[in-house]
Order: sequence, then structure tokens, then C-alpha cells
Amino acid sequence: MAADSQPDYEHLCLSFPQDGKGIREVMDRVADKWSLLVIVTLEKGPARYGELQHKVVGVSQRMLTLTLRHLERDGLITRTVHPQVPPRVDYELTDLGRTLIAPARAIAHWAMVNYPAIEQARCAYDQANPDL
Repeated sequence: MAADSQPDYEHLCLSFPQDGKGIREVMDRVADKWSLLVIVTLEKGPARYGELQHKVVGVSQRMLTLTLRHLERDGLITRTVHPQVPPRVDYELTDLGRTLIAPARAIAHWAMVNYPAIEQARCAYDQANPDL
């Protein structure tokens, strides 16, 4: 394999224990509905919970809380509690979390560019399969 080439998915799965379990776990985290939106929102700098809830349109309080906990557990964001009254909590990307910005932007760009074709394919599929 050339130094600048990317290994294929099969090669990655074989190089991870448990038949690619690690890849699936990480992909489940970063590719879920809310994680990428939170990561991209935090790209601009630290944010408080209320700011995130306002900027990540459509996320429920429960889902935002779960997403933040998962991202913190995985080392992608930090949660800082400032000792003041009322308490202030900031969320910020870690260095590891910042490595996801470029892939997140690439996925978002791909989605925007290809959404019309996906919608067209869905309509064609639904017309061809009306009973599903």
C-alpha cells in the first residue's frame, strides 16, 4: 500500500479486534444525528448548554444531554463547571474533537450537494414500491 493511500474498510476491520467492533462503535458516536451538529457548533469555541440547545435546531433537552455526555465520555469535548452562582457550565472541543471538524464539514457538504439526487431516488423507489 502506498504511503499516501487510505486502507480499505476490510483492511481496517481486520486490523481491529472483534471484527471491526471499534470502528462500528466510533461510527455510531460520530455519525449519529446530533453529534456532528454539536461538534460543528463547538468549532467556534466554548458554548453553554443553552447556547447549544438554541443553535442545534430540533434537538430535545434529553437528546442534547445524552449527546454531550457521550461526546465527553469519548474524549471529544470537555465540560467545565465554573464555581459561581448560578453555576456556569461550558462545553468545548478537545484536540481529538477538533480532528472531526474537517470530516464533519465534508459529510455536511456531501449531504447538501447530493440531497436532491437522494430525494429523487426516494420518490422513484416509493412510486415503484407503493405497498412498502
